[in-house]
Amino acid sequence: MTIRRPRTAAGVGRRGFLAGLSAAVGLTLVPGSVPAIQSIRPKRHIEMLLGVRPGTGADQAARAFGESLAAHLPGIDLTITNLPGDAGRTMLAALGTAPPNGSTIGWVITPTLPARMIDRAEPSLGQRIQLIGQIEREPVAFVSPASDPANTIQDIIQRASADADAVPLGTPPAGSPPHLAALRLQVLAQTQLNIVTFPSAAAARQAVLAGNVSAAALGLSEAIGDIRAGNLSAVGIAARRRFGVLPDTPVLDEGGIPLSAFIRRGVAVPMGTPSDFTAMLAEAMRAVAGEDGFRQQSEANGYYITWADGPAWSAQMLTEQAALVKLWETNPWLSSSGG
Repeated sequence: MTIRRPRTAAGVGRRGFLAGLSAAVGLTLVPGSVPAIQSIRPKRHIEMLLGVRPGTGADQAARAFGESLAAHLPGIDLTITNLPGDAGRTMLAALGTAPPNGSTIGWVITPTLPARMIDRAEPSLGQRIQLIGQIEREPVAFVSPASDPANTIQDIIQRASADADAVPLGTPPAGSPPHLAALRLQVLAQTQLNIVTFPSAAAARQAVLAGNVSAAALGLSEAIGDIRAGNLSAVGIAARRRFGVLPDTPVLDEGGIPLSAFIRRGVAVPMGTPSDFTAMLAEAMRAVAGEDGFRQQSEANGYYITWADGPAWSAQMLTEQAALVKLWETNPWLSSSGG
Protein backbone atom coordinates (compact mmCIF):
# COMPACT_ATOMS: atom_id res chain seq x y z
CA MET A 1 0.00 0.00 0.00
CA THR A 2 1.43 3.33 -1.02
CA ILE A 3 0.81 6.29 1.16
CA ARG A 4 0.67 9.59 -0.72
CA ARG A 5 1.69 12.53 1.35
CA PRO A 6 -0.47 15.61 0.98
CA ARG A 7 1.12 18.60 -0.77
CA THR A 8 1.55 21.45 1.65
CA ALA A 9 2.84 24.98 1.29
CA ALA A 10 6.13 23.74 2.62
CA GLY A 11 6.09 20.91 0.15
CA VAL A 12 5.45 23.19 -2.83
CA GLY A 13 8.31 24.76 -1.36
CA ARG A 14 11.66 24.48 -2.99
CA ARG A 15 10.58 25.16 -6.60
CA GLY A 16 8.47 28.11 -5.52
CA PHE A 17 11.24 29.53 -3.41
CA LEU A 18 13.83 29.27 -6.19
CA ALA A 19 11.42 30.81 -8.69
CA GLY A 20 10.86 33.70 -6.33
CA LEU A 21 14.60 34.10 -5.85
CA SER A 22 15.04 34.10 -9.62
CA ALA A 23 12.53 36.92 -10.00
CA ALA A 24 14.07 38.88 -7.12
CA VAL A 25 17.59 38.91 -8.54
CA GLY A 26 16.62 39.03 -12.20
CA LEU A 27 18.10 35.63 -13.09
CA THR A 28 16.63 32.76 -15.05
CA LEU A 29 17.27 29.52 -13.23
CA VAL A 30 18.26 26.68 -15.50
CA PRO A 31 20.16 23.51 -14.74
CA GLY A 32 23.69 24.39 -13.72
CA SER A 33 22.84 28.01 -12.97
CA VAL A 34 24.20 28.12 -9.40
CA PRO A 35 27.58 29.53 -10.57
CA ALA A 36 25.66 32.46 -12.09
CA ILE A 37 24.44 33.40 -8.64
CA GLN A 38 27.90 32.96 -7.14
CA SER A 39 29.43 35.28 -9.74
CA ILE A 40 27.56 38.26 -8.31
CA ARG A 41 30.25 39.47 -5.92
CA PRO A 42 31.14 42.94 -4.69
CA LYS A 43 34.15 44.52 -6.31
CA ARG A 44 37.43 44.40 -4.44
CA HIS A 45 38.31 47.83 -3.11
CA ILE A 46 41.86 49.23 -3.45
CA GLU A 47 42.95 52.65 -2.25
CA MET A 48 45.88 54.41 -3.94
CA LEU A 49 47.61 56.98 -1.75
CA LEU A 50 49.19 60.13 -3.21
CA GLY A 51 51.65 62.32 -1.35
CA VAL A 52 50.83 65.43 -3.38
CA ARG A 53 48.24 68.18 -3.06
CA PRO A 54 44.97 67.85 -4.99
CA GLY A 55 44.73 69.80 -8.22
CA THR A 56 48.47 70.10 -8.85
CA GLY A 57 50.12 68.87 -12.03
CA ALA A 58 51.62 65.95 -10.11
CA ASP A 59 48.17 65.05 -8.79
CA GLN A 60 46.63 65.11 -12.27
CA ALA A 61 49.41 62.91 -13.68
CA ALA A 62 48.98 60.37 -10.88
CA ARG A 63 45.21 60.28 -11.38
CA ALA A 64 45.64 59.76 -15.12
CA PHE A 65 47.79 56.75 -14.33
CA GLY A 66 45.27 55.48 -11.78
CA GLU A 67 42.49 55.64 -14.36
CA SER A 68 44.54 53.63 -16.84
CA LEU A 69 45.59 51.15 -14.15
CA ALA A 70 41.98 50.54 -13.07
CA ALA A 71 41.09 49.57 -16.63
CA HIS A 72 43.54 46.67 -16.36
CA LEU A 73 42.26 45.49 -12.98
CA PRO A 74 38.81 44.00 -13.68
CA GLY A 75 36.65 43.44 -10.64
CA ILE A 76 38.51 46.08 -8.64
CA ASP A 77 37.24 49.44 -7.46
CA LEU A 78 40.22 51.83 -7.29
CA THR A 79 39.90 55.03 -5.29
CA ILE A 80 42.54 57.72 -4.84
CA THR A 81 43.32 59.57 -1.61
CA ASN A 82 45.65 62.56 -1.28
CA LEU A 83 47.84 62.59 1.83
CA PRO A 84 50.18 65.56 1.32
CA GLY A 85 52.41 66.87 4.07
CA ASP A 86 55.90 66.73 5.54
CA ALA A 87 57.52 66.75 2.09
CA GLY A 88 55.90 63.43 1.13
CA ARG A 89 56.64 61.61 4.39
CA THR A 90 52.99 61.64 5.54
CA MET A 91 51.89 59.40 2.66
CA LEU A 92 54.96 57.16 2.89
CA ALA A 93 54.37 56.58 6.60
CA ALA A 94 50.69 55.81 6.00
CA LEU A 95 51.58 53.34 3.26
CA GLY A 96 54.16 51.61 5.44
CA THR A 97 51.68 51.09 8.28
CA ALA A 98 48.71 50.03 6.13
CA PRO A 99 47.56 46.37 6.40
CA PRO A 100 49.55 44.24 3.92
CA ASN A 101 46.44 42.63 2.47
CA GLY A 102 46.27 44.19 -1.00
CA SER A 103 43.83 46.93 -0.03
CA THR A 104 46.37 49.79 -0.15
CA ILE A 105 48.93 50.87 -2.75
CA GLY A 106 50.97 54.05 -2.96
CA TRP A 107 52.17 56.34 -5.74
CA VAL A 108 55.81 56.62 -4.72
CA ILE A 109 58.42 59.10 -5.97
CA THR A 110 62.18 58.84 -5.90
CA PRO A 111 64.38 60.59 -4.88
CA THR A 112 61.67 61.79 -2.48
CA LEU A 113 61.60 58.43 -0.66
CA PRO A 114 65.37 58.12 0.01
CA ALA A 115 65.60 61.85 0.79
CA ARG A 116 62.95 61.51 3.55
CA MET A 117 64.73 58.45 4.90
CA ILE A 118 67.85 60.61 5.26
CA ASP A 119 66.62 64.01 6.38
CA ARG A 120 64.04 62.54 8.78
CA ALA A 121 66.59 59.99 10.04
CA GLU A 122 63.95 57.35 9.37
CA PRO A 123 65.36 54.48 7.30
CA SER A 124 62.33 52.38 8.22
CA LEU A 125 60.28 54.40 5.71
CA GLY A 126 61.89 52.38 2.95
CA GLN A 127 62.01 49.14 4.89
CA ARG A 128 58.24 49.05 5.42
CA ILE A 129 57.27 49.28 1.74
CA GLN A 130 57.94 47.21 -1.36
CA LEU A 131 58.50 48.86 -4.71
CA ILE A 132 56.42 47.12 -7.38
CA GLY A 133 57.53 49.03 -10.45
CA GLN A 134 58.51 52.39 -11.89
CA ILE A 135 56.42 53.62 -14.79
CA GLU A 136 57.30 57.32 -15.21
CA ARG A 137 60.57 59.20 -15.45
CA GLU A 138 60.75 62.99 -15.57
CA PRO A 139 63.98 64.97 -16.03
CA VAL A 140 64.77 68.12 -14.08
CA ALA A 141 65.07 71.18 -16.34
CA PHE A 142 66.92 74.42 -15.72
CA VAL A 143 65.07 77.39 -17.17
CA SER A 144 65.43 81.17 -17.27
CA PRO A 145 63.06 84.05 -18.16
CA ALA A 146 62.60 84.50 -21.89
CA SER A 147 63.03 88.25 -21.33
CA ASP A 148 66.56 87.74 -19.95
CA PRO A 149 67.61 84.24 -20.93
CA ALA A 150 70.80 82.49 -19.89
CA ASN A 151 72.54 80.92 -22.86
CA THR A 152 73.96 77.83 -21.15
CA ILE A 153 74.27 76.28 -17.73
CA GLN A 154 77.85 77.56 -17.71
CA ASP A 155 76.46 81.07 -18.14
CA ILE A 156 74.50 80.66 -14.90
CA ILE A 157 77.54 79.23 -13.11
CA GLN A 158 79.84 82.03 -14.30
CA ARG A 159 77.36 84.71 -13.29
CA ALA A 160 77.06 83.11 -9.85
CA SER A 161 80.84 82.89 -9.51
CA ALA A 162 81.06 86.64 -10.12
CA ASP A 163 78.17 87.56 -7.80
CA ALA A 164 76.10 84.76 -6.34
CA ASP A 165 73.60 87.14 -4.75
CA ALA A 166 72.80 88.65 -8.14
CA VAL A 167 71.95 85.26 -9.65
CA PRO A 168 69.26 83.61 -7.52
CA LEU A 169 68.31 80.11 -8.62
CA GLY A 170 64.74 79.23 -7.68
CA THR A 171 63.56 75.73 -6.79
CA PRO A 172 60.54 74.05 -5.22
CA PRO A 173 60.76 73.29 -1.45
CA ALA A 174 63.98 72.16 0.16
CA GLY A 175 64.46 68.43 -0.25
CA SER A 176 62.30 68.22 -3.38
CA PRO A 177 63.88 66.48 -6.40
CA PRO A 178 64.60 69.76 -8.29
CA HIS A 179 66.14 71.30 -5.15
CA LEU A 180 68.36 68.25 -4.70
CA ALA A 181 69.40 68.59 -8.35
CA ALA A 182 70.35 72.24 -7.75
CA LEU A 183 72.49 71.22 -4.76
CA ARG A 184 74.22 68.59 -6.87
CA LEU A 185 74.83 71.19 -9.58
CA GLN A 186 76.48 73.41 -6.98
CA VAL A 187 78.81 70.57 -5.95
CA LEU A 188 79.76 69.70 -9.53
CA ALA A 189 80.31 73.36 -10.45
CA GLN A 190 82.45 73.85 -7.34
CA THR A 191 80.89 77.22 -6.69
CA GLN A 192 78.31 78.72 -4.36
CA LEU A 193 74.90 79.18 -5.96
CA ASN A 194 72.25 81.46 -4.49
CA ILE A 195 69.56 78.80 -4.25
CA VAL A 196 66.17 80.20 -3.23
CA THR A 197 63.41 77.74 -2.30
CA PHE A 198 59.70 78.39 -2.81
CA PRO A 199 56.65 76.76 -1.19
CA SER A 200 55.75 74.85 -4.34
CA ALA A 201 56.84 74.13 -7.89
CA ALA A 202 54.11 76.49 -9.14
CA ALA A 203 55.52 79.31 -6.99
CA ALA A 204 59.05 78.69 -8.26
CA ARG A 205 57.79 78.71 -11.86
CA GLN A 206 55.93 81.98 -11.28
CA ALA A 207 59.06 83.53 -9.76
CA VAL A 208 61.17 82.78 -12.83
CA LEU A 209 58.37 83.88 -15.17
CA ALA A 210 58.22 87.21 -13.37
CA GLY A 211 62.00 87.59 -13.44
CA ASN A 212 62.25 87.49 -9.64
CA VAL A 213 64.93 84.83 -9.96
CA SER A 214 67.51 84.53 -12.71
CA ALA A 215 66.83 80.84 -13.29
CA ALA A 216 64.93 77.92 -11.80
CA ALA A 217 65.23 74.16 -11.49
CA LEU A 218 61.90 72.47 -12.15
CA GLY A 219 60.52 69.13 -13.16
CA LEU A 220 60.14 69.27 -16.94
CA SER A 221 56.36 68.87 -16.66
CA GLU A 222 56.16 72.11 -14.65
CA ALA A 223 58.03 74.08 -17.30
CA ILE A 224 57.26 72.49 -20.65
CA GLY A 225 54.10 74.52 -21.32
CA ASP A 226 55.86 77.85 -20.82
CA ILE A 227 58.89 76.67 -22.79
CA ARG A 228 56.65 75.84 -25.76
CA ALA A 229 54.81 79.14 -25.37
CA GLY A 230 58.08 81.07 -25.41
CA ASN A 231 57.69 82.39 -21.86
CA LEU A 232 60.66 80.45 -20.52
CA SER A 233 64.01 79.64 -22.06
CA ALA A 234 65.26 76.08 -21.56
CA VAL A 235 68.88 76.38 -20.44
CA GLY A 236 69.48 72.67 -20.12
CA ILE A 237 68.07 69.33 -19.02
CA ALA A 238 69.79 67.31 -16.32
CA ALA A 239 70.34 64.18 -18.40
CA ARG A 240 72.99 62.36 -20.41
CA ARG A 241 71.24 62.67 -23.78
CA ARG A 242 68.66 64.86 -25.49
CA PHE A 243 64.99 63.94 -25.52
CA GLY A 244 62.56 63.82 -28.38
CA VAL A 245 60.05 66.11 -26.64
CA LEU A 246 62.57 68.99 -26.66
CA PRO A 247 65.22 67.85 -29.14
CA ASP A 248 66.78 71.32 -29.47
CA THR A 249 67.34 71.74 -25.73
CA PRO A 250 70.89 70.85 -24.66
CA VAL A 251 71.60 68.53 -21.77
CA LEU A 252 73.91 69.66 -18.97
CA ASP A 253 76.48 67.06 -19.94
CA GLU A 254 77.09 69.04 -23.15
CA GLY A 255 78.04 72.02 -20.97
CA GLY A 256 80.60 70.02 -19.02
CA ILE A 257 78.28 69.23 -16.09
CA PRO A 258 77.67 65.47 -15.83
CA LEU A 259 74.43 65.85 -13.92
CA SER A 260 71.59 63.42 -14.50
CA ALA A 261 68.58 64.12 -12.28
CA PHE A 262 65.25 62.35 -12.77
CA ILE A 263 62.01 62.21 -10.85
CA ARG A 264 60.87 58.59 -10.93
CA ARG A 265 57.31 57.56 -10.13
CA GLY A 266 55.66 54.22 -9.66
CA VAL A 267 53.71 52.00 -7.30
CA ALA A 268 54.61 50.44 -3.97
CA VAL A 269 52.73 48.38 -1.39
CA PRO A 270 53.16 47.65 2.32
CA MET A 271 55.89 45.08 2.93
CA GLY A 272 54.39 41.62 3.28
CA THR A 273 51.61 42.10 0.73
CA PRO A 274 50.77 38.69 -0.85
CA SER A 275 52.80 37.85 -3.93
CA ASP A 276 49.76 36.92 -6.02
CA PHE A 277 48.46 40.47 -5.60
CA THR A 278 51.82 42.12 -6.35
CA ALA A 279 52.23 39.97 -9.47
CA MET A 280 48.76 40.99 -10.69
CA LEU A 281 49.57 44.64 -9.98
CA ALA A 282 52.89 44.51 -11.83
CA GLU A 283 51.23 42.87 -14.84
CA ALA A 284 48.59 45.62 -14.94
CA MET A 285 51.28 48.31 -14.72
CA ARG A 286 53.20 46.78 -17.62
CA ALA A 287 50.00 46.81 -19.64
CA VAL A 288 49.56 50.53 -18.90
CA ALA A 289 53.17 51.19 -19.94
CA GLY A 290 52.40 49.56 -23.29
CA GLU A 291 49.42 51.79 -24.09
CA ASP A 292 50.26 54.15 -26.96
CA GLY A 293 47.67 56.69 -25.88
CA PHE A 294 48.94 56.85 -22.31
CA ARG A 295 52.52 57.10 -23.51
CA GLN A 296 51.77 59.92 -25.94
CA GLN A 297 49.79 61.87 -23.36
CA SER A 298 52.54 61.50 -20.78
CA GLU A 299 55.34 62.55 -23.10
CA ALA A 300 53.34 65.58 -24.23
CA ASN A 301 53.27 66.63 -20.57
CA GLY A 302 56.99 66.09 -19.98
CA TYR A 303 56.90 62.57 -18.52
CA TYR A 304 58.59 59.57 -20.11
CA ILE A 305 57.09 56.11 -19.77
CA THR A 306 59.90 53.77 -18.77
CA TRP A 307 58.94 50.52 -17.08
CA ALA A 308 61.33 49.10 -14.48
CA ASP A 309 60.31 46.25 -12.20
CA GLY A 310 60.58 46.43 -8.44
CA PRO A 311 64.07 44.93 -8.04
CA ALA A 312 65.54 47.17 -10.75
CA TRP A 313 63.92 50.29 -9.27
CA SER A 314 65.05 49.30 -5.78
CA ALA A 315 68.64 48.88 -6.96
CA GLN A 316 68.55 52.28 -8.65
CA MET A 317 67.14 53.84 -5.48
CA LEU A 318 69.92 52.37 -3.33
CA THR A 319 72.52 53.95 -5.63
CA GLU A 320 70.66 57.26 -5.43
CA GLN A 321 70.39 56.97 -1.66
CA ALA A 322 74.14 56.50 -1.28
CA ALA A 323 74.75 59.66 -3.34
CA LEU A 324 72.23 61.60 -1.24
CA VAL A 325 73.92 60.50 1.99
CA LYS A 326 77.15 62.09 0.75
CA LEU A 327 75.28 65.21 -0.36
CA TRP A 328 73.61 65.48 3.05
CA GLU A 329 77.02 65.45 4.75
CA THR A 330 78.25 68.50 2.82
CA ASN A 331 75.06 70.25 1.73
CA PRO A 332 72.26 69.34 4.16
CA TRP A 333 68.89 70.53 2.95
CA LEU A 334 66.30 71.84 5.38
CA SER A 335 64.30 69.12 7.10
CA SER A 336 61.35 71.43 7.69
CA SER A 337 60.33 71.70 4.03
CA GLY A 338 56.63 71.63 3.22
CA GLY A 339 54.76 68.79 1.56
